[in-house]
Amino acid sequence: MASAPSDRLPSKKGWRNILNLVFSVRNLLTIVITPIILLPILLLVEGNEAKCAYCIIVMAVYWITEALPIAVTSLLPIILFPMVGLLSAKDVSNKYLNDTAMLFVGGLIVASAIEYWNIHKRLALRVLMLVGSEPRWLMFGMMLPTWFLSMWISNTATTAMMIPIANAVLVQLKETKDIENSDAAEDVELTEQNGVTIIRDEKRNTSRKIRENEIESPEYLRMCKALSLGIAYAANCGGVASLTGTNPNVIMKGVADKVFQSRNATSPVTFASWIQFCLPISALIVAFIWLWLQFIFLRCRRSTNSPEQAQRVKAVIRREYKNLGPVSFAQGAVIVHFVILAVLWITRDLGGAGGWGRIFPPKTVTDSTPSILVSISLFLFPAVLPWKFSDRYNGKSVPALLPWKAAEKMVPWGVVLLLGGGFALAHGSQVSGLSDWLGCELRVFKDFEPWVMNLVLCYIVAAATEVTSNTAICSLMMPIMSELAMTLGVNPLYFMFPTAIATSFAFMLPVATPPNAVVFSYGYVKVADMAMAGFIINIVAVLVLVLATETWGDAIFGFHTLPAAFKTLNVTASNSTLKC
Repeated sequence: MASAPSDRLPSKKGWRNILNLVFSVRNLLTIVITPIILLPILLLVEGNEAKCAYCIIVMAVYWITEALPIAVTSLLPIILFPMVGLLSAKDVSNKYLNDTAMLFVGGLIVASAIEYWNIHKRLALRVLMLVGSEPRWLMFGMMLPTWFLSMWISNTATTAMMIPIANAVLVQLKETKDIENSDAAEDVELTEQNGVTIIRDEKRNTSRKIRENEIESPEYLRMCKALSLGIAYAANCGGVASLTGTNPNVIMKGVADKVFQSRNATSPVTFASWIQFCLPISALIVAFIWLWLQFIFLRCRRSTNSPEQAQRVKAVIRREYKNLGPVSFAQGAVIVHFVILAVLWITRDLGGAGGWGRIFPPKTVTDSTPSILVSISLFLFPAVLPWKFSDRYNGKSVPALLPWKAAEKMVPWGVVLLLGGGFALAHGSQVSGLSDWLGCELRVFKDFEPWVMNLVLCYIVAAATEVTSNTAICSLMMPIMSELAMTLGVNPLYFMFPTAIATSFAFMLPVATPPNAVVFSYGYVKVADMAMAGFIINIVAVLVLVLATETWGDAIFGFHTLPAAFKTLNVTASNSTLKC
């Protein structure tokens, strides 16, 4: 007797196995299916704009889903642009390593030297020794070095370094009740294994493990959340303050340089001008975050810490700092290199006040020049005092401040590919005319006040960056923003600058930025906590950004004035009805 059709269907367990198989190969399916589904864009729409849009949408899907590693996706323009007949592989490849990328590479090498010699930890602990143990000032002491260090080194590395310090301090506060007098603080040893803090009491020869589920006091848990979120948010804001602080900053500068060079003009975006504009923005947002986290978690109360708790907090910080030993010759040399680089960056072009860059022929020296100079010096400068060469090495090669093997390991080289992919996309958008077309389409908003449009765009970008790479969003938006600004008759930087900075305003979700993910992994913070705190911060941060753009930003860059080099082109474009 023939079986019914329903008998041949997979059982519930069979369906589960099929779904598990599909889920396990989801990345491969995304990579294969996405270009096929998007083929109608190529087949039904004519013009280079459609070809570029096809490539960008494919890459956007890969970036959002992370079907391929983000850095690997950044290499796709070398394949996609030639395949659709938009650009040659040679033209695309030339965009991956330019002046802006070399500026960033130099900054990454100097940052790796700071990490290699543990200078960032020394600075953080020194600040904590100064601020005391009251919760609000303890949070300030965690946020300040995190914010400053994130201007120069990876915000992920800064957060990963600060969170264990914060965790050790929090455990000291909790364990005070178990120790009868503050003198015992010097005899307590803290170690971490697989996310579990182990406390060892040398006097009593006992040890115990501290896990999150042992936390009982709501007040203590709120403090844990405040410190953790404060560190993550300060790291996100720190990247905004300096030109090399985070990827979108460098992408924005690269696109701005290309836009101005295409009109035979010099981009006003330099390290010094970036600091002038963005450092106050970053500082104001960090100050608000400090106050806001106090309000929602610490409830603006005065410290209830006992003298024993204060003593134990100071003891663990003092012990950690003591374990670093005195400042070595190599650490001092790296600090001097860092200071020299910062001074050279800031003083190269001081606007009307001159700068050392004017010693050289025009347009020959850029911010990448001192960046690479100091980086090379790190590979040459000895890590020990000269008169100790013969004592220690006896004819052997003297180690440099930064061994190349350490640089290979510590410098995130994938970020360079990521930047290159952004520059290639920007070039493709401009050559194909896609950015021109989108800029003209967005002209429907011309009746809005420019600052209102800026506000809306920044909120859209800040929302988008919560769920996808800020580098990817910035790469896609910069060419469009420059064309939109020129279409409306304002400086190209007017929309580029705020939207680039807004891509770093990711405060609501753990997946939004690596610092958010790092603090979330420690278990103190829930998604609801981060969303509740981050929502208001997102709103206020964009308001501060737009206010800065309309005030001191306009004074520095002339945002509301179309540069003279763009005026002739703008008149020609406005007289043409071909696109707009």
